[in-house]
Amino acid sequence: MKLIECVPNFSEGRDMKIIDQITDVVKEIEEVTLLDADPGDATNRTVVTIIGTPEGIKEVAFQVIKKASEIIDMSKHKGAHGRMGATDVCPFIPVSEVTMEDCVRVSEEVGERVGRELGIPVYLYEYSARTEERKNLANIRAGEYEGLEKKLRDPHWKPDFGEAKFNPHAGATVMGAREFLIAYNINLNTTDKKLAKEIALNIREKGRWKRDENNKIVRDEKGNKVRQPGKFDYCKAVGWYIEEYNQAQVSMNLTNYKITPFHLVFDEVCRQADKLGLRVTGSELVGLIPKDAMIAAGKHYLRKQGKSVGESESELVRIAIQSMGLEDISPFDPKKKIIESYVEDRPDALVNMTLAGFADELASDSPAPGGGSVAALAGALSVSLSAMVANLTYMKKGYKDVSGEMDELSEKGQIMKKKFLDAIDSDTDAFNRVMKAMKKKAKTPEAEEEKKKEVEEATKKATLVPFEVLNMAVESLDLAMEAAMKGNKNSVSDAGVAALTACASAHGAYYNVMINLPGIEDEKFKTDITMKANKAIEKADRKLKEVQVIVNDALGLTPSVV
Repeated sequence: MKLIECVPNFSEGRDMKIIDQITDVVKEIEEVTLLDADPGDATNRTVVTIIGTPEGIKEVAFQVIKKASEIIDMSKHKGAHGRMGATDVCPFIPVSEVTMEDCVRVSEEVGERVGRELGIPVYLYEYSARTEERKNLANIRAGEYEGLEKKLRDPHWKPDFGEAKFNPHAGATVMGAREFLIAYNINLNTTDKKLAKEIALNIREKGRWKRDENNKIVRDEKGNKVRQPGKFDYCKAVGWYIEEYNQAQVSMNLTNYKITPFHLVFDEVCRQADKLGLRVTGSELVGLIPKDAMIAAGKHYLRKQGKSVGESESELVRIAIQSMGLEDISPFDPKKKIIESYVEDRPDALVNMTLAGFADELASDSPAPGGGSVAALAGALSVSLSAMVANLTYMKKGYKDVSGEMDELSEKGQIMKKKFLDAIDSDTDAFNRVMKAMKKKAKTPEAEEEKKKEVEEATKKATLVPFEVLNMAVESLDLAMEAAMKGNKNSVSDAGVAALTACASAHGAYYNVMINLPGIEDEKFKTDITMKANKAIEKADRKLKEVQVIVNDALGLTPSVV
């Protein structure tokens, strides 16, 4: 599922009535979830954390900024934290299946709308910044709200969106895309914070002062102290003693976990601790973490053990928790610590049902779930079978020369399985959105036109879900082909079933694409989808026949048995 985190900071941390009005807006918007609202009295500031789909996040960001501009008066605001607007800063962070470029586009679209519709000057920062100077939030915020009117008169500080006109009520907003920050502590079997600090100085990006053989600080030709960089970029670390735990910790913020993964930091701290005669007893996460960081950690430790990484997400998360001692201090509940869980772990989700429960729901008189969800399920079963064959082949006698390929196949199968499973609910959700749009009452010509547009867009989305399943099903046949050709011969029948279910998934998805097209008025969209869907289904049929030849030959069956 495509997910973005949005963390708007509002210049109000004392009046809960105002804060509640802002967070209530979040609860009214579809495809987003309110994770947290953290008010601060001294700072007079509230940090709100929201997660959702790109479309949901774009809408909720605009609406909360709009609400804040209506109920927060910056001319009366006082607080310890720097600020320049009612919504002071609004960052967008990629979480799942979205890129930083996607978040930059979201920040630009929201920023343009805020400037145009609300009359609030908007500055872009971090990855969205259009000049080097504006990357740093502190540079943009310099002078704060009190200096904003003068700043806007300076052509050098013309806002990226909106007029260079002072809005005394709402001030200005800084908006942009940035990486996810992981707050992470590693526990040591000592109470000596000096030893923890020693490790922190070695690993943090800033490093320490460089010293010569006599332990004197090295200076350059101008007499300035020279720094010796630490091991990891994007790592801020300190060493301290926690009385509650009666042990020292290396505490850090990892500001780009994709470049500096937290499992590599853990391994390095273990090495550093060993040099000092210490032992790492475990670690703890403060706050939430993206799932892909946990998945990467699980795969890392499986590789160190010489095992295939083609395991389920839940198993990879379990391995990461165990390998890094993430339950050393307190229980680690993935449903509460992994950010995607707040959206994916829906109690009403079809994927959370038992097989019998899903079949019962399917057989009811409700039109959804229907064929689209079943097509997605068939795809999930297909890639699961291919992954199983790969795992039964990996490092087995007689197959070691293809173990690398089987490792890749099983890993890819697990990734595709998750996408198919997501599509089971996405297909039903898309159908329900079409029904909701159709049932919407329109009492004026303008409302009728708006309803028509809403139905059109909802129907397009309901078409694109099975269209994506169709394309994935075709790709799934490649996995079944490789499993049949190179996998354990004792499981060749499983590879055959994987191909059959993949083709069933493709045809089921194709039918659900085609049944939606008559309800769409956009002829270009219909022509494009029809052409691509027809090519995909032809490819699926061709690939199935190729796999069946391999399987039939391995089983000694005649070509007629198909």
